[in-house]
Amino acid sequence: MDIYMITGGVITVSDRGSRGEREDISGREVIRMLGGIGIQITDYEIIPDEKKIIKDRIVEYTDKKNLDLVITTGGTGVSPRDVTPDATLEVIEKELPGMGEAMRRESMDKTPHAMISRAVAGIRGQSLIVNLPGSPRGARENLAVLLPALKHTIEKLKGDTSDCGG
Repeated sequence: MDIYMITGGVITVSDRGSRGEREDISGREVIRMLGGIGIQITDYEIIPDEKKIIKDRIVEYTDKKNLDLVITTGGTGVSPRDVTPDATLEVIEKELPGMGEAMRRESMDKTPHAMISRAVAGIRGQSLIVNLPGSPRGARENLAVLLPALKHTIEKLKGDTSDCGG
């Protein structure tokens, strides 16, 4: 599977960002980090915190654009407008709770606020979808936890039958 180019999309979920009132540092940082491990980001956009729009974009990226990886940043907390995990759960076919748990576990060493993150990860078809926090630091730290497992996860989704124990 080494010759397979992994493609990805980044969706920043932010009301203020979608109106041009805030610079999207988190999304750019995610793109930089994924590029650093050879994932080709083909799609990127900033959308408002609207469940239907989030669901539609994830489905577009997975079903129409056939991206291997879809990363969202923002909307993972508990405020009334934080609906990214809810939208994600409505469109994934399988949840990968270990990824959310790993992100929260690592973040708890840095801030007690990590316990209120509702970020989820899951599978739709042959695509991996992961929610990251909206803060640049949170997005960077959470993605760093997942980087070692991303390529392997996507290879498995694409049908790699080699042993996971390596």
